[in-house]
Amino acid sequence: MPTSPFLGPVLTAMVTPFSSTGGVDYATAEKLAVHLVDQGSDGLVLAGTTGESPTLTWTEEYELFQVVLKAVGGRARLIAGTGSNCTREAIEATQKAARLGLDCSLQVCPYYNKPSQEGLYQHFVQIARASDLPILIYNIPGRTGVGLTAETVARLALEPGILGIKEASGTVDQTMAIRALVSPEFLIYSGDDALTLPLLSLGACGVISVASHLVGPHIQRLIACYRQGDSAEAQRIHYRLYPLFKALFLCTNPSPVKAALACQGWAGMSLRLPLVAALLPVVTEIKNCLAELELLP
Repeated sequence: MPTSPFLGPVLTAMVTPFSSTGGVDYATAEKLAVHLVDQGSDGLVLAGTTGESPTLTWTEEYELFQVVLKAVGGRARLIAGTGSNCTREAIEATQKAARLGLDCSLQVCPYYNKPSQEGLYQHFVQIARASDLPILIYNIPGRTGVGLTAETVARLALEPGILGIKEASGTVDQTMAIRALVSPEFLIYSGDDALTLPLLSLGACGVISVASHLVGPHIQRLIACYRQGDSAEAQRIHYRLYPLFKALFLCTNPSPVKAALACQGWAGMSLRLPLVAALLPVVTEIKNCLAELELLP
């Protein structure tokens, strides 16, 4: 169990680098993890959506956890993406991550099989009770085809092993509804960079970010300014970063952020099918945003 339930305000949903032969590029993953922590990430989410978890094997994920733990363990919180649409499979993967000594797990809503709210509740409760590894729920109905209601989240918030939620429904109303029903200690992370500032004002504690691959220090400052009462500066940073936030979702994540990292000289930024590289107009827009922010080599 983490010494504090708070995982930090900026958690980066880290991409998974791949080698030229299609395998996971663990050496680049190690370098990238160190870079992200050096650039202001309080924690790293491994094998999440941005990490292309649907096309990683459990063996690859487990090795990735070990590599990153060795590289930055003790310097950052490590959150293992061990969710599945099979409850038993999610439990087994979470138990393995717990034995490694990671800090938390991210549990996505079961996809494709479209469980009821009671099914969702039972799924997360069973995972939480099967391990002493705390969990963050991941609500992203646009990807999974099913979403949690605020009432179900409030029930889950009573479970000791459930620390909070990555709220990626894209609606401000959902965050308000959850915050109104749960205790102040329950963590709500924005799952959308562009909604970080609005959701902070509604009781979110931070962001699980894609853009922090590129602008981690800026996002840290945005959150710090908001917390210190300097809303004008927080807004200035938000609107400066807003074009990049939007450009990183011009096509399916993580294609744009991998294109951005490739522009900065990072190796291993190919994708696994069925995802493909961002098309030229998207890459051009990303390059323009990076140039505006002075982020190109």
